[in-house]
Amino acid sequence: MENPGRDRIQENENLPEPWLRGTHTDLPAAVRGVLHALELAQEDVHLWCGRLSDAQIQMQVLGLPSLAFQLRHIAGSLDRLLTYAEGGELTAEQVADGRSELHASGSRAELLEEFDKSLASSAARVQHLAGKDLEAARFVGRLKLPSSLGGLLVHVAEHTQRHVGQLVTTAKVLQELRASRGISLP
Repeated sequence: MENPGRDRIQENENLPEPWLRGTHTDLPAAVRGVLHALELAQEDVHLWCGRLSDAQIQMQVLGLPSLAFQLRHIAGSLDRLLTYAEGGELTAEQVADGRSELHASGSRAELLEEFDKSLASSAARVQHLAGKDLEAARFVGRLKLPSSLGGLLVHVAEHTQRHVGQLVTTAKVLQELRASRGISLP
Protein backbone atom coordinates (compact mmCIF):
# COMPACT_ATOMS: atom_id res chain seq x y z
CA MET A 1 0.00 0.00 0.00
CA GLU A 2 1.30 3.46 -0.86
CA ASN A 3 1.89 6.01 1.83
CA PRO A 4 0.75 9.45 0.61
CA GLY A 5 2.20 11.29 3.60
CA ARG A 6 5.65 9.74 3.19
CA ASP A 7 5.56 10.25 -0.59
CA ARG A 8 4.78 13.93 -0.05
CA ILE A 9 7.72 14.30 2.32
CA GLN A 10 10.10 12.83 -0.22
CA GLU A 11 8.78 15.22 -2.87
CA ASN A 12 8.96 18.23 -0.54
CA GLU A 13 12.07 17.53 1.53
CA ASN A 14 13.94 20.42 -0.06
CA LEU A 15 11.02 22.83 0.14
CA PRO A 16 10.35 25.30 2.92
CA GLU A 17 7.63 24.60 5.46
CA PRO A 18 4.09 24.54 4.04
CA TRP A 19 3.25 28.08 5.15
CA LEU A 20 6.12 29.40 2.99
CA ARG A 21 5.14 27.52 -0.19
CA GLY A 22 2.51 29.96 -1.45
CA THR A 23 -0.31 27.41 -1.33
CA HIS A 24 -4.00 27.87 -0.50
CA THR A 25 -3.80 31.55 -1.49
CA ASP A 26 -7.47 31.47 -2.50
CA LEU A 27 -8.44 30.99 1.16
CA PRO A 28 -8.56 33.51 4.02
CA ALA A 29 -5.32 33.73 6.01
CA ALA A 30 -6.70 32.09 9.15
CA VAL A 31 -8.04 29.08 7.24
CA ARG A 32 -4.85 28.89 5.18
CA GLY A 33 -2.80 28.84 8.40
CA VAL A 34 -4.80 25.91 9.77
CA LEU A 35 -4.31 23.95 6.55
CA HIS A 36 -0.58 24.65 6.61
CA ALA A 37 -0.39 23.45 10.22
CA LEU A 38 -2.12 20.19 9.23
CA GLU A 39 0.26 19.72 6.29
CA LEU A 40 3.29 20.33 8.49
CA ALA A 41 1.91 17.89 11.04
CA GLN A 42 1.61 15.19 8.40
CA GLU A 43 5.13 15.76 7.13
CA ASP A 44 6.65 15.76 10.62
CA VAL A 45 4.75 12.66 11.71
CA HIS A 46 5.88 10.67 8.69
CA LEU A 47 9.44 11.92 8.99
CA TRP A 48 9.74 10.88 12.64
CA CYS A 49 7.51 7.78 12.74
CA GLY A 50 8.07 6.38 9.28
CA ARG A 51 11.09 4.25 10.20
CA LEU A 52 10.05 3.13 13.66
CA SER A 53 8.85 -0.39 14.35
CA ASP A 54 5.33 -1.30 15.44
CA ALA A 55 6.68 -1.97 18.92
CA GLN A 56 8.39 1.42 19.12
CA ILE A 57 5.17 3.17 18.10
CA GLN A 58 3.46 1.49 21.07
CA MET A 59 6.25 2.05 23.63
CA GLN A 60 6.02 4.38 26.58
CA VAL A 61 9.45 5.65 27.47
CA LEU A 62 10.45 7.93 30.37
CA GLY A 63 6.81 8.41 31.30
CA LEU A 64 5.94 9.94 27.93
CA PRO A 65 2.75 8.92 26.14
CA SER A 66 3.27 6.48 23.28
CA LEU A 67 3.43 7.62 19.69
CA ALA A 68 0.31 5.52 19.08
CA PHE A 69 -1.53 7.64 21.66
CA GLN A 70 -0.32 10.87 20.06
CA LEU A 71 -1.42 9.74 16.60
CA ARG A 72 -4.87 8.69 17.82
CA HIS A 73 -5.25 11.76 20.00
CA ILE A 74 -4.40 14.16 17.18
CA ALA A 75 -6.89 12.45 14.87
CA GLY A 76 -9.61 12.28 17.51
CA SER A 77 -9.16 15.83 18.75
CA LEU A 78 -9.31 17.15 15.20
CA ASP A 79 -12.67 15.46 14.76
CA ARG A 80 -13.98 16.75 18.08
CA LEU A 81 -12.72 20.32 17.66
CA LEU A 82 -14.07 20.56 14.13
CA THR A 83 -17.44 19.26 15.30
CA TYR A 84 -17.57 22.21 17.68
CA ALA A 85 -16.30 24.57 14.95
CA GLU A 86 -19.16 23.40 12.73
CA GLY A 87 -21.59 24.26 15.51
CA GLY A 88 -22.28 20.67 16.54
CA GLU A 89 -22.09 18.66 19.71
CA LEU A 90 -20.12 15.48 20.22
CA THR A 91 -21.76 12.14 19.68
CA ALA A 92 -21.51 9.33 22.23
CA GLU A 93 -19.10 7.59 19.83
CA GLN A 94 -16.78 10.62 19.72
CA VAL A 95 -16.75 10.80 23.52
CA ALA A 96 -16.02 7.06 23.79
CA ASP A 97 -13.26 7.32 21.17
CA GLY A 98 -11.65 10.12 23.18
CA ARG A 99 -11.61 7.99 26.29
CA SER A 100 -9.97 5.09 24.42
CA GLU A 101 -7.07 7.08 22.92
CA LEU A 102 -4.71 6.36 25.81
CA HIS A 103 -4.96 2.65 24.98
CA ALA A 104 -4.34 3.07 21.25
CA SER A 105 -3.22 -0.01 19.42
CA GLY A 106 -2.45 -0.98 15.87
CA SER A 107 0.54 -1.31 13.62
CA ARG A 108 2.60 1.67 12.50
CA ALA A 109 1.10 1.38 9.02
CA GLU A 110 -2.46 1.24 10.36
CA LEU A 111 -1.96 4.18 12.68
CA LEU A 112 -0.32 6.31 9.99
CA GLU A 113 -3.06 5.46 7.50
CA GLU A 114 -5.72 6.43 10.06
CA PHE A 115 -3.78 9.63 10.81
CA ASP A 116 -3.54 10.54 7.11
CA LYS A 117 -7.26 9.93 6.57
CA SER A 118 -8.04 12.10 9.57
CA LEU A 119 -5.89 14.94 8.25
CA ALA A 120 -7.49 14.72 4.79
CA SER A 121 -10.98 14.77 6.28
CA SER A 122 -10.05 17.60 8.63
CA ALA A 123 -8.58 19.68 5.81
CA ALA A 124 -11.80 19.30 3.81
CA ARG A 125 -13.84 20.33 6.84
CA VAL A 126 -11.61 23.37 7.44
CA GLN A 127 -11.93 24.41 3.79
CA HIS A 128 -15.71 24.12 4.06
CA LEU A 129 -15.58 26.67 6.89
CA ALA A 130 -13.54 29.13 4.79
CA GLY A 131 -16.26 31.67 4.03
CA LYS A 132 -17.91 31.60 7.44
CA ASP A 133 -17.88 34.39 10.02
CA LEU A 134 -14.85 33.74 12.23
CA GLU A 135 -16.48 35.71 15.04
CA ALA A 136 -19.54 33.42 15.07
CA ALA A 137 -20.21 32.06 18.55
CA ARG A 138 -19.36 28.44 19.21
CA PHE A 139 -19.58 26.39 22.38
CA VAL A 140 -17.25 23.68 23.61
CA GLY A 141 -17.91 20.65 25.79
CA ARG A 142 -20.65 19.66 28.18
CA LEU A 143 -20.26 22.98 29.97
CA LYS A 144 -20.74 24.82 26.66
CA LEU A 145 -17.72 27.03 27.23
CA PRO A 146 -17.77 30.06 24.93
CA SER A 147 -15.50 30.32 21.91
CA SER A 148 -15.78 31.43 18.32
CA LEU A 149 -15.31 29.73 14.98
CA GLY A 150 -11.98 31.55 14.59
CA GLY A 151 -10.91 30.60 18.10
CA LEU A 152 -11.63 26.95 17.41
CA LEU A 153 -9.77 27.00 14.09
CA VAL A 154 -6.72 28.55 15.75
CA HIS A 155 -6.94 25.89 18.46
CA VAL A 156 -7.15 23.15 15.81
CA ALA A 157 -3.78 24.33 14.46
CA GLU A 158 -2.03 24.91 17.77
CA HIS A 159 -3.32 21.76 19.46
CA THR A 160 -2.26 19.66 16.50
CA GLN A 161 1.20 21.20 16.48
CA ARG A 162 1.54 20.84 20.26
CA HIS A 163 0.94 17.10 20.07
CA VAL A 164 3.11 16.68 16.99
CA GLY A 165 5.89 18.37 18.96
CA GLN A 166 5.40 15.88 21.77
CA LEU A 167 5.41 13.04 19.25
CA VAL A 168 8.65 14.27 17.66
CA THR A 169 10.31 14.61 21.06
CA THR A 170 9.27 11.08 22.03
CA ALA A 171 10.49 9.71 18.69
CA LYS A 172 13.85 11.44 19.22
CA VAL A 173 14.13 9.97 22.73
CA LEU A 174 13.41 6.50 21.35
CA GLN A 175 16.03 6.90 18.63
CA GLU A 176 18.62 8.28 21.05
CA LEU A 177 18.10 5.47 23.54
CA ARG A 178 18.48 2.91 20.80
CA ALA A 179 21.46 4.51 19.06
CA SER A 180 23.72 5.98 21.68
CA ARG A 181 22.85 4.38 24.96
CA GLY A 182 22.97 0.83 23.78
CA ILE A 183 19.49 0.17 25.09
CA SER A 184 17.85 -2.60 23.20
CA LEU A 185 14.55 -1.43 21.79
CA PRO A 186 12.29 -3.54 19.62
